[in-house]
Amino acid sequence: MDGGNEAMRAIDDRLEAEIDVAELARIARTSEYHFRRMFSTLAGLPLSEYIRRRRLTVAAAAVLAGRETLSDIAVRFGYGSADAFARAFAAVHGTGPDEARRTGAALRSQSRLSFHLTVEGSSPMEYRITPLPAFRIVGRSTRVPLVFEGPNADIERFTRALGQDVRASIAAIGERAGDGMPAGSLSVSDEFDESRAEGSMLRYTIGAATRAEASPPADLDAIEVAAGDWLVLSTEGRVPEALQQLWPLAYGEWLPANPYRLVPGPEILAVEPIGDGSTARAELWLPIEPEPAASTATA
Repeated sequence: MDGGNEAMRAIDDRLEAEIDVAELARIARTSEYHFRRMFSTLAGLPLSEYIRRRRLTVAAAAVLAGRETLSDIAVRFGYGSADAFARAFAAVHGTGPDEARRTGAALRSQSRLSFHLTVEGSSPMEYRITPLPAFRIVGRSTRVPLVFEGPNADIERFTRALGQDVRASIAAIGERAGDGMPAGSLSVSDEFDESRAEGSMLRYTIGAATRAEASPPADLDAIEVAAGDWLVLSTEGRVPEALQQLWPLAYGEWLPANPYRLVPGPEILAVEPIGDGSTARAELWLPIEPEPAASTATA
């Protein structure tokens, strides 16, 4: 995790200048794509929002110190005008810089984040790395908001609305999945917003995996998936808590400890209910590739 913490320090060093996310990713010894996804998943907010909050936390100290004009502070922290600075300041702190300086109002602080690899008390985790040829996911898709914890009401409504004929078609496709492929009915997430913030939209598909040469039914949506390596994490526990913990385990424990990084592609969750469905066995499939040879440390 040292690379990730170096990137956090680099953000603080550059709060008065434009911050290049590609450079942060290089400091973290990974790709920009991986760095953005890892940050938002672990921190619970997009990288751009964290930078904005840190910048305005530091700017607030200058406002309260009273040694500079508000216009000078605005320029120093990259705002084009005092008005733009005042709007951004109020959005974070709940009050404008004039009021804060005049009344000593209570302000909000965004602490500098640091990442730590969890060992003691971490969740049990089994994994494997599976190479797969190109394949296709066939099913029914919709757009839903990203939810980090608890049930996703939009997904629940979408699932309930699926007709029996659609479910039967998906189940039949899942039964014919090739050896080593994600099996059964799958929950597939892709086309994430770049921020990956909670509430941002993504494409959600209930479907099944099939070989790329198989022709999908005309009434179902299809997602083409490129050949490559897949990280497969397995767990068993209560629904949805145990399932949702697979992402923090992948981003917070497995990826920082292993010389791989994420690549663009769908995130696939295969769930097998147990008993009344309150618990389940689950596998999370994430597309990965080895880190470049000159950059074997991960963030």
